[in-house]
Amino acid sequence: MRLNRFWPLVIALLFSMGVLGNAPVQAATKDKQKQAKPTKVVTKSPKRAKTVRVTVTRSSAPVVAGPPSLATALGLRGQRDELNLKSAVVMVVNQDTKEVYYEKNPSVSLPIASITKLMTAMVTLDAKLPMDDVIVINAEDAHIYRHSRLAEGTSLTREDALHLALMSSENRAAYTLARNYPGGLPAFIAAMNRKAKDLGMEHSHFEDPTGLTSENVASAEDLTRMLNAAYQYKTIREFSTWPDLTMVIANRPQKFLNTNRLVRSGDMDIGLQKTGFINAAGRCLVMQARVNNTPLLLVFLDSVGTQSRFADAVRVRDWYERMPSGAQPIRRLM
Repeated sequence: MRLNRFWPLVIALLFSMGVLGNAPVQAATKDKQKQAKPTKVVTKSPKRAKTVRVTVTRSSAPVVAGPPSLATALGLRGQRDELNLKSAVVMVVNQDTKEVYYEKNPSVSLPIASITKLMTAMVTLDAKLPMDDVIVINAEDAHIYRHSRLAEGTSLTREDALHLALMSSENRAAYTLARNYPGGLPAFIAAMNRKAKDLGMEHSHFEDPTGLTSENVASAEDLTRMLNAAYQYKTIREFSTWPDLTMVIANRPQKFLNTNRLVRSGDMDIGLQKTGFINAAGRCLVMQARVNNTPLLLVFLDSVGTQSRFADAVRVRDWYERMPSGAQPIRRLM
């Protein structure tokens, strides 16, 4: 009876002494320590067809207005064209002949967001650094972008960082590639601008390796040159068109998806691609795709909504597929 009477006091005393209360905390601390282990690729799923919506639909949810894009400020958004495309800037070029089949505001220099990462990939690969070198996400990398599953302290190979940067547009992965370049970030940015000049990208400029800054700009004409150059790299073709990738991060498998819905759907024969978005750039998409056995370079900048750039690509594909044989709509040569 007395033991039952004083039992609550005994329990309270044990908790205050930490005898009962600390064990779960210690276990949780150990779990957190385990999560700091290096990242490791466990699977790289092959391409497979999925059903992905590419049409544009209207949502009933209230729209929160953000800062206008540069194309909007210049009065380019909303201009009508014969295909009723929703992108402010469009360019369709035959990759082999350099014949321009379709264009809309092709020479305006605009922010390109994460399309930047194609240049980041080329500069990284040009340096011929060991792709199996392990690099670590440090505080500087983590600071560049708040939302990322690559936590500070994550270790991954240069190859895996490049894969994530191209496939799922991982900003921390792209930034750490540049930071681990010989000479660091300043040397990397200088190499990006030298590469752009060598490619004849006369209306382009780069300030960072991720595309998070609106100072990274290019015209559609320049981007077709960059697309064609990037296509010459087998690694960029392969990594940018991988549907998904599973890695172990923080002691848990994490699945990263390709940011391009058309890659995940298998709806087009895409040889290389990159998406991008910041407020100043709007929704952007560049691709190399084969349509009617013709390799096309496709550029869509500052599209209206999250899906309209993909719908624009499908419209261009359908338009070109319906064209009679030998009736290419050549507008000019680049």
